[in-house]
Formats: sequence, C-alpha cells, structure tokens
Amino acid sequence: MNTIEEIATAIQHLKSAVIFTHMRPDGDTLGSALALSRALTLLKIPNEVLNEGELPARFACLAGAARVKKTPSLDAEGYILVDVSDAGRLGELKDLYLRTARRKVTVNIDHHVSNARFAAFNYVRPAASNCENIALLLEALGVPFDEEICSALLAGLVTDSGSFSHDDVTGETLRLAARCVEGGASIEKITYELQTKRSKARAMLYSEVISRVRFLLEDKLAVAVIPAALLAKYGLKPDATEGIVDFARSIDAVEVSVCLLEVRRGQYQVSFRSREADVNAIARSFGGGGHVRASGCMLFGEIEEVIDRLGYTVSQYLEV
Repeated sequence: MNTIEEIATAIQHLKSAVIFTHMRPDGDTLGSALALSRALTLLKIPNEVLNEGELPARFACLAGAARVKKTPSLDAEGYILVDVSDAGRLGELKDLYLRTARRKVTVNIDHHVSNARFAAFNYVRPAASNCENIALLLEALGVPFDEEICSALLAGLVTDSGSFSHDDVTGETLRLAARCVEGGASIEKITYELQTKRSKARAMLYSEVISRVRFLLEDKLAVAVIPAALLAKYGLKPDATEGIVDFARSIDAVEVSVCLLEVRRGQYQVSFRSREADVNAIARSFGGGGHVRASGCMLFGEIEEVIDRLGYTVSQYLEV
C-alpha cells in the first residue's frame, strides 16, 4: 500500500482528474469526492465527479452536488476512486473504468477492510468514514479547509459513523468533526438533511417494512424485506430505504440485521449490520464485503430460498 504522501504526490502531478463514487451513493462517497474535487480546483487541476445515476435529493445541500455527472466530459489523465472497495461498486461506470483505466494514473482511497487494492496507487486505511482519509490527503496536498470542504467532510463523518455512534469512531473522528464545524460546516443542517428528514411517503414505506420484519435464530437475526412493488407503491427510489437495516439492529436481542432490497425478480441487494459479529466475513462468503459491522452483497433466488441461505450462513457466525 502507498503512503498518503505518495498518493498526494501522484495527484499533484496530474494535469486533470475524474473522481469516481460508488453506486447508490451515500454521504461518505459523495463527501469524499466533493471535498477532493474542491481541493483539486484550488490546486488548479481540472476535475469532475462521476456517479452512475441521479443523486438522491437530500444531497442538494452539499456544494458541488449539482455538478456531479453520469459520464465524463474530461479525457482526464487520472482516475481517482473514493470509498470504492472494488470496481464492481461503480455500477454502470464499471465498464468505462475497466476499459480505459490502463491508460490512466489510477488512485484508490478507501476505508473498507474488503478493498481489493485494484488501482496503481492505493491508500486503504480502516476508519469510521473515508472522509478521514481524504482529510489526511488534503493536509498532505497543503489545501486549506474552507467551508465547502468542511461541509463535504462532515457529511461523510456524520453518515458513515451513524452520527458518531459506531464502535469505530475515534478521537480522530471527533477532532476532524470539530475542525469541520469550526471551519463553517453546520452539523445541524447536515444531520437533518442527510439523516433525519424524510417525506410522508418514506415514512409510510418504513412503517410497512418494519411491521413485517422477520426474527430468526432465537431473535438474533432480523430480516427486513423490501419488494420492488412496495417502492413503486409509494413512488420512491432505492435510496429511500436507507436506515431500515440500522433500525432493525437497534432492536433488543438482535445481533445481526439484514435488509433485502428487491432489485428485480429473483435478485436482492443485501445490507448487513451487526453489533459484534463480523458481517464483512458473512458478506464475503456471498461475494460481497465492506466493514466488520456494516457490509453488503447481492443474492439471487426466490425470497424464501434467499432467507434460508442467509439464516444458515449467519448462524455459523453466531452462538445459537
């Protein structure tokens, strides 16, 4: 793995860069990308941020979010991937990356323990959010933390740390948050827009899904199922389901929470959360990965078959 100083040197020599974020973007991948984009702009390095789809409306509160593109307009010298554990996490941008990466300077900055180290330059350090790694990079680049950068970094810190409640939150996490607030970021606004605010339709979706949560393995496993038809019923997109898996984990006795989002018939996007179990290991057994306490994968089959497979696999990691 490269040092943060080596990563900074590689970026400083770029004439232009495209910053890639992962599919179904969250506050950490976007916060990382927008903070880095602002830094590159201050360094007078032309750049743009990419994501495969339309950004959820809640991210409109972040400066630069409106400029995120689906496809690049720059024939950039460098490709920088932030909060992306492997190329598959790029979604529809995966083909573009794999087809053209060999001609680029590729840089990978991430905090997932499952990261595949797939770029020419890799900096992967576990932390509560990847924005902590981006902050180290910006310091190495000598960029001042203005209000725009501070707001982007705080967005990643707040969302990926569960509002500073996860067990990987450290003094470094909190010191960076304090620095961001002192630099002009509004923790009240970011927390409300990205964590608390929800529409009536989203509240109704939550109520239906949560009322049908299944409890397995002596209540140690909670499974929430979100059919595609339920999203359609309320006119919502997949990003509206964020937080459901965290709610189920908050239930007393639950050790592992799983959310199954139907992508299409017979295909489910799986999100894992846990209190102590290594859900990264569970997700990796299905070809996915992520963090020790928060991971994901994709599963195929009829819903009852999928739940049975999950129940058996999770039971191997729990004392039941």
